[in-house]
Amino acid sequence: MKKNRYGKTLAVKEHLLAGKPVTRLEAMMLYGVSSLTSVINKTRKEGWIIKSRLIPFAVAVKRINEYAVLKPPNNLPVREIQVTEYWLSK
Repeated sequence: MKKNRYGKTLAVKEHLLAGKPVTRLEAMMLYGVSSLTSVINKTRKEGWIIKSRLIPFAVAVKRINEYAVLKPPNNLPVREIQVTEYWLSK
């Protein structure tokens, strides 16, 4: 189990190192990481500067749909719901 966990963690870290932002939704859908917070905390402890901001849920869905299919319910206010996105600061 640990081998898979570290592989998933590494995938998220590589995503960030490639200059791409990530949300909890993307981490779960694309990499199978259920606790993005622990990955972010560990990466910060390693000395990386990670910043965050709120973005509309719709933005995260659009990015996920470049790699997978995610269709929120029609009555979900995707433009009003906010999710936190994280990225590496240079």
